[in-house]
Amino acid sequence: MHDLFPLLAEYGAFAVFLNVLLTQAGAPLPAVPTLLVGGALTLSGPLYFMELLPAAITGALIGDGLWYLAGKRYGRHVMALLCRVSLSPDSCVRRTRTQFERWGAPLLLISKFVPGLSTVSSALLGTMRTPFSTFVLYNLGGSALWAAIWLMLGRMAHDGIDQALRQLDELGTRAVVLIVLLAAVYVAARWLQRWRFRKMLEMVRISPDELHALIESGAAPVIIDVRADSSRQVQPQRIPGAVLYDMSSKGKDSALDIDGPDREIIIYCACPNEASAVMVARTLVSRGFKRVRPLHGGIDAWVARGYGVEHVVPVSPATLQAAEARA
Repeated sequence: MHDLFPLLAEYGAFAVFLNVLLTQAGAPLPAVPTLLVGGALTLSGPLYFMELLPAAITGALIGDGLWYLAGKRYGRHVMALLCRVSLSPDSCVRRTRTQFERWGAPLLLISKFVPGLSTVSSALLGTMRTPFSTFVLYNLGGSALWAAIWLMLGRMAHDGIDQALRQLDELGTRAVVLIVLLAAVYVAARWLQRWRFRKMLEMVRISPDELHALIESGAAPVIIDVRADSSRQVQPQRIPGAVLYDMSSKGKDSALDIDGPDREIIIYCACPNEASAVMVARTLVSRGFKRVRPLHGGIDAWVARGYGVEHVVPVSPATLQAAEARA
């Protein structure tokens, strides 16, 4: 074990801290194997559990904290960057935001156990202006839970890890080749998923200038705002006359009341590649609507061109449910 992991055995807590920090900062380095082996080395030495746990927690807090501050400072630009480099674009675009709108900061307690969720959760909470104290509290709890579980699993599976590493040592360079091949297959599969997602996003779009000219001509297209409620809280403006639509709500068929399949329909969001807008547009096309186009660049492009907006007060799903209950 010491021959295969000399850095971990020699530097111990610092190696764990650095690995977790780089992983949470966005480097393509898995931290779980290091925690497992570190946990195994605490059973009979030379490492100690109560040194590795604080090291892992500190690394996670610093890495996540940097993304939180970046999200708070640069907003959706950071989310766009993460989504462009993410291997899980669907969760980056829509699923993560939906989950955080439903559960809030407590979701950080389990986010590190869910692939695709931990990647953007810290930056997302920054863009949503979650209080820093709240972020630190739940991130600390989630990081401690995550690190403690993997360290304990490594400690409990000491014999199995020892045997596996000895077998890898016997395989020599063949083990390295095998690991590299498995990693390459995993990355290739995820990039294939991303490529298919990008192909799905290929759809004719309308530019902000074209939409403005269409409105000025009196054509009166149906304009649908499919941004998440948290996105509307960050940017509480909408294109004048736009209909607000919640993709995560139930009863979606009744949420969009459009008179006639030949009506011009424009859909916009505030996500990279207009992903959410394309998803809703394709759904409408499959239901027989013929003239559906996403707005290229979304609400950001519309505002950047200096076209008019109107203020909108976002209403959360909880508020809508309460209103329905009172009715």
